[in-house]
Amino acid sequence: MKVVLLQMDVEWAHGKANREKAERMILGCPGADLYVLPEMFSTGFAVEPEACAEQNGESLEWMREMARRTQAAVCGSVAVKADDAFYNRMYFVKPDREVVAYDKRHLFTYGGEQLRYEKGMQRKVVEWRGFKFLLQVCYDLRFPVFARNVDDYDVAVYVANWPESRRRVWDILLKARAIENQCYVLGVNRVGNDPVCQYDGGTVAVSPYGKVIAECGDTAEEGCVVELDKESLNAFRKKFPVLLDRDEFSLIR
Repeated sequence: MKVVLLQMDVEWAHGKANREKAERMILGCPGADLYVLPEMFSTGFAVEPEACAEQNGESLEWMREMARRTQAAVCGSVAVKADDAFYNRMYFVKPDREVVAYDKRHLFTYGGEQLRYEKGMQRKVVEWRGFKFLLQVCYDLRFPVFARNVDDYDVAVYVANWPESRRRVWDILLKARAIENQCYVLGVNRVGNDPVCQYDGGTVAVSPYGKVIAECGDTAEEGCVVELDKESLNAFRKKFPVLLDRDEFSLIR
């Protein structure tokens, strides 16, 4: 499977401009099976969502159109208002318009996200062209129990607005999640600035061995391409069956 990870600078609270930029980046990397955008790619990380959270599904409809045009899946998170509440909602959109939505479980209390947004209650895995993808958003990366692979996914996808000041943590934990879960990890972060933070990227694909196999340049607005190999993943899990020795426990679903 060919995946394109899109590392972009996000213009603050300007959905139209950000969608247009993302569209140019997607069309500039043709032939993928999946395109992954950062967290809140249409607005930036808005902890006060009243002025910019989407109610009419503009970004979702755009994602559906891009999936149709490219005949690929498109993934990323958006600030949305639904049922009189706000959610940091990650969409995985397929070319037939099917949508799987995951609401961010671990809200970033250090930044006040929990004061405005409702946390998600369900863990989401989506199947696409022979792979199973676990959907995760930014701060979720710090909570390994919620992401524990119970032999139900092949790829963990983390979309983020992870600041430069904590970049080392991002780099380490992406590799840790790949190693402990015997899976590919895709980490897509933004670059640029918002009113609070600076972002220097760190968008990578990590192999089940914890090795970086594709990456964007620091601070660069660009896409990087990675090929995921299901046969080699299965062979590794069979040869070195770590997941079979995991501890038994229950996850919130």
